[in-house]
Amino acid sequence: MRNWPFLHWRSLRWKIAALVSAASCAVALAVGLLVHERTYDRSMNEGAGWAVRELTTVIEEHRRTKDEAAVAEPLQEAADLPPELRQRIRPGEYTTWYDDSHADRPWMWAAGTLDDGRPLAVRIEVGADLRSRQALDRTMLRAALAVLAVVVPLSLLAAELPNRRLRRVAATARRIAAGDLDARTGARGRRGGDEVAGIAASVDAMADALRGRLRGEQRFTADVAHELRTPLAGLVTAAELLPESEATGLVRNRVAVLRKLVEELLEISRLDAGAERAEAVPVALGEAVRESAARAGLAARITVDGEPAAATDPRRLDRIVTNLLVNAHRHGSPPVEVEVAAERDGAAIVVRDHGPGFPAELLADGPQRFRSGAAERGRGHGLGLTIAAGQAAVIGAALTFANAPGGGAVATLRLPGGPAWDEGRAG
Repeated sequence: MRNWPFLHWRSLRWKIAALVSAASCAVALAVGLLVHERTYDRSMNEGAGWAVRELTTVIEEHRRTKDEAAVAEPLQEAADLPPELRQRIRPGEYTTWYDDSHADRPWMWAAGTLDDGRPLAVRIEVGADLRSRQALDRTMLRAALAVLAVVVPLSLLAAELPNRRLRRVAATARRIAAGDLDARTGARGRRGGDEVAGIAASVDAMADALRGRLRGEQRFTADVAHELRTPLAGLVTAAELLPESEATGLVRNRVAVLRKLVEELLEISRLDAGAERAEAVPVALGEAVRESAARAGLAARITVDGEPAAATDPRRLDRIVTNLLVNAHRHGSPPVEVEVAAERDGAAIVVRDHGPGFPAELLADGPQRFRSGAAERGRGHGLGLTIAAGQAAVIGAALTFANAPGGGAVATLRLPGGPAWDEGRAG
């Protein structure tokens, strides 16, 4: 359905078409009922007039000639008249009644009394008038359907323009949410002040403000990290010159932590600025993961399924795997397990610990700098997973976070396959 938005029945286009169709049907129904009622009343009045004229002609002929033969045919005994008509007869008055008991041959009755009080009734067939009304109803129905057949497509076409503009605004908003801070709807500078243009302009203004704030934050992070490098270098040198003692060890430890923090801040600033570029080469993932764990000095139960490989940047891959292992050991509980397996369109590296798992905020919003999550997962600056996610984006990999059903945090790095690896193996 996403590939065919025109067929999505919940889209604004179809809602507008349904509203226009409902309004058109309501108008057609109201006009049809009005015309039908007016035509029916006119037919009843004309039929009653014809019947009464026929009745008065017979009565006048009887009065003039006193000829019983003049009323022999239209004269009916009271008992032979329809009950509905018989109840309506009043001396000296004319009454009419429409008899539609025979749907194909309706009659219009007119009844009165002779001078001697005898009831007299005549009837005329009004089937032709009925058929004329039925033909008019069918014509109005066909006309209404024809109008709907034209109005609905036209309403769909008319709704397409604002719908297309709204889709463009939504697509731009999704790009901004995905990190493309330069995405814009292009609504500024265009003529037109409708609601869609207002929404588009608001999205562009929001993107400008968001980009300004994020770039200000990035510049601040980079400036702080750069400004700290010079005094930190002096602090490292001074710490090395201190005489050996327990206090010196504590100072050197804290200086090392501070130095690592500054390096991580510089790395994040480069990632934020988009200055990092990957250099992809064929990499045997099982061997690369084992080497990363060995260099970090971290114990992990590594399982390699087959011969998974990918064309990626080995230095950045090592950075990602190391950060994931450090996070699992620092915030989780042993054993830490790493599974490396080939997939149909690439390979996957899964790092799992057996601790309390990732906090709900991280699962919902992803890793955030200077937010280490729940207290039970330990302390930290929250930069390790942020750097891992940034480096994964640089090499074109997908890094996702989840909690295992049996407990523990699970980080999955999926690397895409590609022709570069196949060409490297063939060489």
